[in-house]
Order: sequence, then C-alpha cells, then structure tokens
Amino acid sequence: MANQFLIFAFLIILASHISVSATTMTLYNKCSHAVWPGIQPSAGKPVLARGGFKLLPNKAYRLSLPAGWSGRVWGRHGCAFDASGRGRCATGDCDGALFCNGIGGTPPATLAEITLGNDQDFYDVSLVDGYNLAISITPFRGKGKCSYAGCVSDLNTMCPAGLQVRSHDKRQVVACKSACSAFNSPRYCCTGTFGNPQSCKPTAYSRIFKTACPKAYSYAYDDPTSIATCTGGSYLLTFCPHH
Repeated sequence: MANQFLIFAFLIILASHISVSATTMTLYNKCSHAVWPGIQPSAGKPVLARGGFKLLPNKAYRLSLPAGWSGRVWGRHGCAFDASGRGRCATGDCDGALFCNGIGGTPPATLAEITLGNDQDFYDVSLVDGYNLAISITPFRGKGKCSYAGCVSDLNTMCPAGLQVRSHDKRQVVACKSACSAFNSPRYCCTGTFGNPQSCKPTAYSRIFKTACPKAYSYAYDDPTSIATCTGGSYLLTFCPHH
C-alpha cells in the first residue's frame, strides 16, 4: 500500500512538472468583435485545434505546443459559417472553412510566427503578407531576452489608398495589402534581381508599416532584430492588444 502511495505521489509530481514545463500558447481576443484564429503548421508538423475556431471578445484559448513545433497563427474576422463549417471571412479566409486544417489564410493578414527549439524558441509578428488585425506576442516564464513582439497600431486607419481592402459596403478599410501583393513587382516582393538583402531595401510602403509597428517584420528582408528569442517560455498571443 505504501509503495502504491509513493507511486501515486510520484505520478502527481510528474504530471505537475509536465504541465509546467510544456510549452503553451494562449490566444486571447481583446477585440470588441469575434475573431476566428487560423493556425497553420509548418511542413511535417501536426495541425492544432483543427486549424481554426471562433474566439469571442475577452475569451482565451490555450494551445499545448508539441516539442519542436513551428507554424503561424493569424486572426480572421467578419466570418459567417453554416452548420457544416463552410462559409467565408472578410479577411484571413482559409478556403471558406471554419477549420483551416493546415491551409494558410488569404492575404492580407497579420501573421504571428513561432518555431520551438531545444535551446531557443524564435518568434515574430510579420506584415510581409499585409495587415488585418493588431497582434502581439508576450512570452512568460522563459529565460533569456524573451522580448515582446507585435504590431499594436491599427494600420487600417493609415493604409495608403493603393493598398486598402474595403468592406462590402466600401465604408471601412478592413485590411491593408503588402506592396508586393498590391503591385506584384520584384522590387516590392524581393524576387528576381531583388532576391537578396543587399538589393531589396525598405520602400515608402514598408516604411509606413515599420514606423507604425517597429517590433514587426515589414518586408521580406527586414532587420533580423524583428525576430525575438526565448528559452523554455510559454506565450500569450493577443488580438487587438491596444483595445
């Protein structure tokens, strides 16, 4: 009986240790409207939470991230789905499905990217595919620099006319395209002769993004300090952190 008790006590300690040491990412919706997070794993990594779900205002959803997981998270908004999970989102849509199941979102969408490593995790918020919602990543319980990453400014309010995506009634700017997707030129997309950090430099458009959101990637070869690192941390990803 004493042995059974010791084993039971050991299992409790082990379980508590596992829950503390496992990496989690908590998605928190601080927006005044519902957000439908989309989650896309990198190639060969598992799909989490079926790749998407609905998150009401002031609600949170905690994901357990498997060791070595990497992928991206973005917010969809203005969504409507039927009982079978088919429908459409105003921004960030993943092929008309509630559950993205490994499919990426349609740009423009603000992306939170994370790669878990043995020694260090790497994470950033990227505007390379454009912007739709403000996102921040705040690490906790980690070691090292563990700095904040994100874009808390509402870029839709300062989006240049040529990059604007408007709502159906045209009254509202719901997203801001990257210059690459708006104009599809090598200079903006960092392709062809511009396909390296030496020749692909900031543009007037990427500077608008960078000035508003200095802690986010503004174009493909943006300053590498836009990537944050942390060891053994867990992460809080907030939609609309400025609200």
